[in-house]
Amino acid sequence: MARLAVSSDSEDDKPLATATNGRAKANGSNANGKRPLAGSGSDLSDDDKPLAKRAKGSTNGASASAANGNASKRKVAEASDDDDDRPIAQTLKSVAVPMPGAVKQSDDEDDVPLAKTNGLGGRGRPRQSYKEESRSAEDDDDSDVPIAKKAAKKRPSNGNGKSKQPPKKKVKKEESDPDASSDEDVPLAQKAPAAKAKAVPKPAATKRKSEPTTPAVKKAKVEVKKEVKKEVKKEASLSPVKARGKKAKSEDAEADAQAKAEEAEEEESYKYWEALNAAGDGSQKWTTLEHNGVLFPPPYQRLPSSVKMLYDGKPVDLPPESEEVAGFFGAMLETPHAQDAQFRSNFFDDFKTVLGKHPAYNGVKIMSLDLCDFRPMYEYYEAERAKKKAMSAAEKKEAKKVKDAMEEPYLYCLLDGRKEKVGNFRVEPPGLFRGRGEHPKKGKLKLRLYPEDMVINIGEGTKIPVPNIPGKWREVTHDNTVTWLANWKENVNGNSKYVFLAAGSSLKGQSDIAKFEKARELKKHVDRLRKDYTADLTSKIMADRQRATAIYFIDRYALRAGNEKGTEEADTVGCCSLRYEHVTMEKPDKLILDFLGKDSIRYYNELKVEPQIFKNIRLFKDGKTELDDLFDRVTTTGLNKYLQSYMQGLTAKVFRTYNASVTCQQQLEKLTDPDATVAEKILAFNRANREVAILCNHQRTVSKGFAASMDKMNDRLRALKYQRRKLRYALLIQEPQLKKKRKELVEEESDLDDDWIATYEDEQRKKEIEKAEKKFEKEKEKAVAEGDDEPKASILKDRIEAINEEYDRLKGERGSTTVELKSAKPSEKLEEAIEKLDERIKNFRYQITDKDEGKEVSLTTSKTNYIDPRIIAAWAKKYGVPIEKVLSKSLITKFPWAVEVDADFVF
Repeated sequence: MARLAVSSDSEDDKPLATATNGRAKANGSNANGKRPLAGSGSDLSDDDKPLAKRAKGSTNGASASAANGNASKRKVAEASDDDDDRPIAQTLKSVAVPMPGAVKQSDDEDDVPLAKTNGLGGRGRPRQSYKEESRSAEDDDDSDVPIAKKAAKKRPSNGNGKSKQPPKKKVKKEESDPDASSDEDVPLAQKAPAAKAKAVPKPAATKRKSEPTTPAVKKAKVEVKKEVKKEVKKEASLSPVKARGKKAKSEDAEADAQAKAEEAEEEESYKYWEALNAAGDGSQKWTTLEHNGVLFPPPYQRLPSSVKMLYDGKPVDLPPESEEVAGFFGAMLETPHAQDAQFRSNFFDDFKTVLGKHPAYNGVKIMSLDLCDFRPMYEYYEAERAKKKAMSAAEKKEAKKVKDAMEEPYLYCLLDGRKEKVGNFRVEPPGLFRGRGEHPKKGKLKLRLYPEDMVINIGEGTKIPVPNIPGKWREVTHDNTVTWLANWKENVNGNSKYVFLAAGSSLKGQSDIAKFEKARELKKHVDRLRKDYTADLTSKIMADRQRATAIYFIDRYALRAGNEKGTEEADTVGCCSLRYEHVTMEKPDKLILDFLGKDSIRYYNELKVEPQIFKNIRLFKDGKTELDDLFDRVTTTGLNKYLQSYMQGLTAKVFRTYNASVTCQQQLEKLTDPDATVAEKILAFNRANREVAILCNHQRTVSKGFAASMDKMNDRLRALKYQRRKLRYALLIQEPQLKKKRKELVEEESDLDDDWIATYEDEQRKKEIEKAEKKFEKEKEKAVAEGDDEPKASILKDRIEAINEEYDRLKGERGSTTVELKSAKPSEKLEEAIEKLDERIKNFRYQITDKDEGKEVSLTTSKTNYIDPRIIAAWAKKYGVPIEKVLSKSLITKFPWAVEVDADFVF
C-alpha cells in the first residue's frame, strides 16, 4: 500500500484542559540546567560568587565567612551594618529549595528586582550555618523575613533608634590563622584567608535519605575527590608555606564542588509528578513567573552591491525591503519548492505587493516571474554556506560562543522560584511559507515580527523584559491560568503561535501525565461504550447510526475526528468530515479510505469491516454526490459531547492515545523473547512501535537517500566480515587441526569478492592517510598555541610511509589464505576476537533489517505523543534493555516521570 510522508507534529502535543487526580508532595527542587537568567545575576560580582570561588582578600566581611561554612565564631564578631542591609544576592548566594506548587513570596521580596534576588534570579532560602539554622528552626514566624530585617529585629537598640552591634567574641587560637591574635584589628580586606574552608552544611529539612543519589551528584562528588587527591600528591614536593596555601586552595575547591553537588541534588530531587497540579482550564498554573521575553532575529543585512537580481537580463536595484523578499526565493532556487506552480504563484503575488510599497530604485517594473533571474542571489548564498562549512574548528567554536551568549538570557525562566527551561524562545524569522503537502498558501510571505506584534505573559509585579530590538510589547498580561510566556498571530494562516516551556518542564510534564492518565481511565469505560455504539449501528434514528459508525472508525482505526475547514485552508479531513469521494466500496466487506489528513498527509487504507459497517456506509452514500458529507448528521462538537457522557474529559483524540498505548503493550508482550539478545529485543520493540505507527497513519515516503544509506550499511557489514576472515585465517595458521573440527572457520563469505576487497583496502588507505594528515595539522596548531617548535614534516612523511607499507602488505595477501596480523596474538585471543565479531555482525544484521522494515513508517511521532512512555520504560526494565536504546535523549528529558516507573507497570 502507498505510504507518504507524515508530520512529526500532533494535535496531542497541546496541554490537556483537564484536572487529574492523585497529588503527592514534591521532594526537592527542579532538575533543569544551571545557567543563570540574563539580567538576574549572570554577570556576578565578587560579592555574588560562591565563597570557594572568590578572590582572596574579598571585602565581603561576615557574609563571606558565614557562607564558607567556617566553624569559627569570628564571623559573628566581624559582621557590619552595611552587610546586613545589602540585598541577598550580594551577601549570600541563595540555594533555592522551593516547596511543591506555588511558592509564596514575602512582600519585601516581591519588590526586589530580578537581578538582585539571588544568583539565578530566584528567591530561595540562603544557606545557613549550624547556629543560624537552629535559630530559624526555632522561630518559624520570621522564616520569610529578609536577612537585613531579621538582623535589625533581633539587635538591641542603643537608644537613638539605631541597632547596636553585638559585642566581639574572642576566637579560639586553634581555630584561627597563626597570626590571628595580631590581626584582630586589621580591616577584613587585608586579613589572610582562613586556612581551612569547610563545606556549607546542608539544611536538614532538604535531606532525603530515601532518595537515591543522582548521577549528577555522583559525578560532582567523584570530581571533587579526584581534584583533592591531585592536590594532596603535589603537597609533598612543596615547601611548608606553599603546601599550606595549596591545601587551602584544594579545600576551597572541595567546598565549592561539594556545594555544587548538593545544589544539583536539591534541584534534581524536585519531582513535579509527585506534586501534580490540576491541568484543567481556568485553574491556576503558577504563582510567580519571571522571564526575559523572546529573542527576535537580527535585522536584515543588505547584499553586496555587486549582487542583484536580474529582470529580462537587466540588474534591478531593489530597496532592502524588496531585496530581502527576493533573496528568500533566490536562496530556494534549486529546491522543489521553487519549481512548484502554486508556490511560485503565491510568492509572486506577495512579491508584487512588497514592490508596490518599495519599488526598485532604478525604476524597473517587474511584471512577470518568468523574466526574473535570481541566480546571482542563489550563487551568493551558496558561497556563504560554503564559507561557513569551511570554517576551522576554532572559528566554529567562537561563532557558537557568540550565539550561546546571545541566547543565554532567554534559555530559562523562573516559575514559582524554580529555574525552568523555555522551549521555542526564538521568534520565527521572516521567509516563505512552505506548508505541508498540497497546502494552498505555500509560497506566501511570512512577515518579519516586531515587539508590537507580541503579547507577553509574566507574573504581576515582576520586572517587564526589554525587547532585544527597538519597540514596545503589544500587550503585557499576567494570566496565571495559562502556561504560555508569549504569543503572536502569524500573517499567513492567521493562527496564534505561543512560546511555552520546554518539553521537559514541570508544566509540560504535568500535562503529559494528565493526558496518559486520561487514556488509562478510558479502560474502565471502553467496554460499555463499545457495547452501546455497536447496538446503535442498527438504530432506526439516522443520526445515532451515523454517530455509532463514526465512533467505530475512531476506535478501531484511530481516525481523527476532523473539523470544518475554511475556504483558504488546506482541504484536510477527518472522520466526521469525510465526503462521498473519500470512501470507495468493494463487495463484500472492503472499504478503501483515501483522503488528505492532518498536515495534508495522504491517508490511504484498505479496511475489511463488519457487514453492518459496510451496509451503513452504503446507506450513508445513497442519494449523495461526490462532494457531499458522508456523516452529514454528525459534528465533532456533538460527538465529543456524547463521549463525555461516558467519561469526564473524553474526546475523540483520547482514543488515539488509548489505542496506541494498548496496541504497543500487546505487541511487546507478543513479540519479546525474554531469552533473546538486547539487539533482538530492540528489533521486537521497533516492530511493536511500527504497528502503532501504522494504526495512527504515521507513514512517510522512502527518502531519496535510503538506497545509498543501505549500501553504506551493507559495506560496513562486509567490513566486519573482512576483519573476521582475517582473524579466522590467522587462527587456522596457528591451529590447522581446526579446519576439520570447525567448518565455519573455512567457509567463505558470499559477499566478499576480490574486487570489493581491493576497493575497500584502497579506500581505507586513503582514510588512514587523511587521518594522519589531520592529526599532524592539529599537532602543529597546538605547538603554535603553546609556543613550542612545530613538528617536522618528516614525522608526517614517516607515518604515511608506514601506512603505505601496511596496505601494500595487505595487497600482497589478496586471494591467499596466508595472512599476517599487525601484532601476533595467541589462539585464545583470536578466538575471543572472532566471537566478538560474530556478535557484532549478528547485531548489525538486525539493524539493517530494522531500517529496511521501517523505511515507510515514522516511529518517532508515536513515541513522542501517543504511546504512554511508562509502557516503554517498564518493558526496558523488565527485559534488561538500556532505556537510551529505545528512547532518545530528548524523550528521556521529556518524560523523566516515566523513567522511574516499576518494571511491573501495566497501562
